[in-house]
Amino acid sequence: MTDAVASPVGSQAGVNPWVVAAIVVVPTFMEVLDTTITVVALRYIAGGLSATVDDGEWVITSYLAANAIILPITGWLAAHLGRRNYFLLSIAVFTLASGLCGMATSLGQLILFRVVQGLAGGGLQPSSQGVLLDAFPVEKQGVAMTLFGLAALLAPVVGPTLGGWITDTYSWRWVFYINVPVGLLAFAACYALLRDPDYLTTQRMELKRQPFRFDTLGLSLLVIVMVSWEVMLSKGQEWDWFGDPFWRVQTLAILCVVGLMTLIFWELRHPSPVVNFRPLGERNFAACCLIIFCAFAVLYAASTSLPALLQSLFGYDALSAGLVMSPAGFFAVLVMPFVGRALGKGTDARWLIATGLLTMAIGNYWMSQMNLDISPGQIVWPRVTLIIGLSMCFAPANVAAYLYTPPLLRGAAVGLLSLLRNEGGSVGTSMAQTIQERRDQFHTLRIGETLDAFNANVASFLDQARGVFLQQTGDPTAGQQFAWQTLENLRQQQAASLAYFDVFVVLAVVTLVLVPVVFLMKRSVAEKGAHIGHE
Repeated sequence: MTDAVASPVGSQAGVNPWVVAAIVVVPTFMEVLDTTITVVALRYIAGGLSATVDDGEWVITSYLAANAIILPITGWLAAHLGRRNYFLLSIAVFTLASGLCGMATSLGQLILFRVVQGLAGGGLQPSSQGVLLDAFPVEKQGVAMTLFGLAALLAPVVGPTLGGWITDTYSWRWVFYINVPVGLLAFAACYALLRDPDYLTTQRMELKRQPFRFDTLGLSLLVIVMVSWEVMLSKGQEWDWFGDPFWRVQTLAILCVVGLMTLIFWELRHPSPVVNFRPLGERNFAACCLIIFCAFAVLYAASTSLPALLQSLFGYDALSAGLVMSPAGFFAVLVMPFVGRALGKGTDARWLIATGLLTMAIGNYWMSQMNLDISPGQIVWPRVTLIIGLSMCFAPANVAAYLYTPPLLRGAAVGLLSLLRNEGGSVGTSMAQTIQERRDQFHTLRIGETLDAFNANVASFLDQARGVFLQQTGDPTAGQQFAWQTLENLRQQQAASLAYFDVFVVLAVVTLVLVPVVFLMKRSVAEKGAHIGHE
């Protein structure tokens, strides 16, 4: 078996890597948190700015689209600007845009500032991950990815709970204002401690000596692809997907597919591509991209479906639903250090990834077996199982992804993987909503097939209900109407619950299907003294 990784590339001479890790994961947590924290506050934002909830959804869509545009080109920007300079610029603009979002007086202003926030935020995840990979020696890169995973996983887990608490206690504006002091502290710490590694400094000097060639066509195609993709995911169900009579979804799909094919064809032939697809030619990286994409789709699908189920059918308020979901974050913090230690001791990342995916499948299947009569404790543990599974495969997948990737391609690779991780969340959210609404219609019709007056059980239920309402109202006609309405409410309630449980079944199948992908990967052990980018 050939060696996989090399000695670390020093980038913060004289600075303890743990200190570096502590300061760079904060901006990552802040940026990932902003993708989920606004979901809970959306109704309050729309009401506060005199807009409809449907129009208010552009606050989320605009951020995700801007974020998706910038993520794949972060490698190019870091190479030309310097990673430290680009990271600091991203933190500064993100912090400023967050303050402006909190001060917005109209929906148009808020959407504009969210676009700026998304463009700046796109540089935070890849830059912090690149710094972590360079700050730690090879045999400790599992620990580095564990630290990054804590930020990337905890943010979407605690986001809805934190957003609900801030909105209820203060105002939706504080969902954005909270980023300002955190961003200022992160900027000061990163400015004082971060330095670019030698290989990035050399690369930047070489680029300065070469004629500047900006890939205008590549960037234009990227904007078309990502905006079409994000709008289609956000509005697809509302516009009835490919049944849209106005051909909005169909047009967006055509633009996305044709634009993506043209983008790939162009970038693979351009001497200085703004999006570098070459890291995807490495088998481990391509497999990990697929796994991370689907794993985060499952995470976001479950994280949006479960609170919706709790609030609509169990009668929980936003804070109570968040409290039921929050113990999973504690277990993520508990499990990930053990995963990092296992990677540091030479455990093959493939086995951890496979075990994590199986655990995620078990957690989702467990949630699909719930019913409407369970206690909060019976909801907590299936969710904990799901998050433990994701915690087990996140850091190993990130280690395996970059194990055979040459350092000069690492910036592009980090950007691509960050993009696919975020897009997985967008796909999962849209997929869960679509499945739930379509299966709700299906179950409503199927349950209604046997609910007629000739069914003995139905007749017995209506007689008992009619008697109860007759005693309460004294009106036989009203009693009859209330009895039928009660039956209809039960039908809708059961159909909705079955639809949510179907979502969890689909998520279990998705994670289970991913397991064979793991065994297409090469041996993934971070060993001391090996060589990065070589098999």
